[in-house]
Amino acid sequence: MEKPRQKPAALPAATIDMIGEDLLYNIFSKLPAVECAAAACVSRSWNLTITRLLSLPKLNSAFSLDPSLQVAVNVVADKVLASPIRPQFVIASISPAFDLDEAHRLITGRFGSQIPVITSISQGIFGQNATTNEFEEVQWDIFEDEADADVGNENGGALLTVGFFPGLTIDLIPLSKTRGNKVHMIDDLVLSVRERSSSRSGSASPVGIMLFSDEDTDIKPVLEKFDYAFSTETVIVGDGGSQFLYRGETAINPSNNKAVSSAAVALLFSRDRGKPPGVGETQFHVMLSTGISSVGPTYKAVSVRERPDYSTWLTAKREAARENLDGETILDQIYDEMGGQNHCPALYVGVTKRRKCSIGQEKPSWISMHEFHEVLRGDEEYLYVHGVGIRSGDSFRFYHASSDLARASCNTIASSFRHLKQLLNYEGDDHTNSNAIDMPKKSVFGGIMFACCGRSKLFFGEPNVDGSPFLENFPGVTVSGTYCAGEIARANLSSYEQGSQEHSSIRCNLHVFSTVYLVMSYIPPLPQH
Repeated sequence: MEKPRQKPAALPAATIDMIGEDLLYNIFSKLPAVECAAAACVSRSWNLTITRLLSLPKLNSAFSLDPSLQVAVNVVADKVLASPIRPQFVIASISPAFDLDEAHRLITGRFGSQIPVITSISQGIFGQNATTNEFEEVQWDIFEDEADADVGNENGGALLTVGFFPGLTIDLIPLSKTRGNKVHMIDDLVLSVRERSSSRSGSASPVGIMLFSDEDTDIKPVLEKFDYAFSTETVIVGDGGSQFLYRGETAINPSNNKAVSSAAVALLFSRDRGKPPGVGETQFHVMLSTGISSVGPTYKAVSVRERPDYSTWLTAKREAARENLDGETILDQIYDEMGGQNHCPALYVGVTKRRKCSIGQEKPSWISMHEFHEVLRGDEEYLYVHGVGIRSGDSFRFYHASSDLARASCNTIASSFRHLKQLLNYEGDDHTNSNAIDMPKKSVFGGIMFACCGRSKLFFGEPNVDGSPFLENFPGVTVSGTYCAGEIARANLSSYEQGSQEHSSIRCNLHVFSTVYLVMSYIPPLPQH
């Protein structure tokens, strides 16, 4: 009798858990941020895979020139959240044609309430166009001369930058504009930064500070205190003159009302001493492209009068000379040095100031600073400059904007970026975008730029001169930035003057006709055995 055939054993039902971890990783890496976060709740294995994905450094940025504020915000928010990211901070720059309060409301509505958000009105933007994916620079249509209408300016637009920096914690600390002792308020800001940094990292000096200043605020005293109070290793960059709103975990600036708005706000980056194992280290690198050239001799201020309109009237004499000179005579000398020009569209005095500085009850120390003041005019009595803080006996030189010097400085920055690539063992052929799944080597993953509003196509005669050093050296890596009315970066006088060792001890933190490059790199953790 023939034996009945045995049925083959049933195969286990195929499930998605049978997909290998590497394949799952690839699938998750292509999900939008919100869907990726939802997938992390499905199972423990998915959560572990997505946690590994979200632990990589990331900077996402995009801009839209749509004339509708709501459409522009939705377009850029959708773009930056189109791939997995765990946002630690949000920086938005909008056109002066848009309403700041409404823009801030729309932007904060797209991100969790614990995420620091800074929304500012900028004089222009550059970055990746959300529609074309091309890098572009855009300046808002602020020119009064109709002849300039063909330089590519736009009236509306928004730039959104979102970042996750492994190994760092990020906090937002404002400087109040309420009436009171200004020195004490700045000291309180410094002490708050020290306290927050110490609680996060164990060090009173943070890794970096990104500062945004109100356009009506003299940010120089704040920068003086910051430069004095924090380690030279602390990176300080930012926009020295804009309108902004912010939202942090414990700080909210709800309205663009000058009576209640803040003078400045600091985005604080501290080393995370509680970071989990397997997380690498984010590092900051700052470079400064200058765009002004010194001209003429050194002068010394003699008679100085500060005016209520935030200007200074002064007379001066040449160093080692006795004759006291009026403003008209001084400017005639400078224009002669410039080849007989009787007008310069961007002329400044760079004043070296030696002052005592302290924080709170600490013992004061002497510091030397170099600060720029725009020249307004000169007559038979005085030289008139913008700003205050100049004293009799301060020495100064004149500086004028130079596109040739700025272009040469950009070439120097490009060379420095090439050196940074070598230093980090950067492999450009293998790393073509900031969203790479595995980053086994030290690498640059993003950049943020702050450029003078005077540096653009009109200044250089062609677009993207400031962006080219980064784009050429780190193709495909996210970079974004804004045009400012005062660029913040820690530097010294040797950035502007070649000469004695003394220049390196004279600090200079607020710049004109410059571009500041903040570059972020990542050092992966050592392999765990």
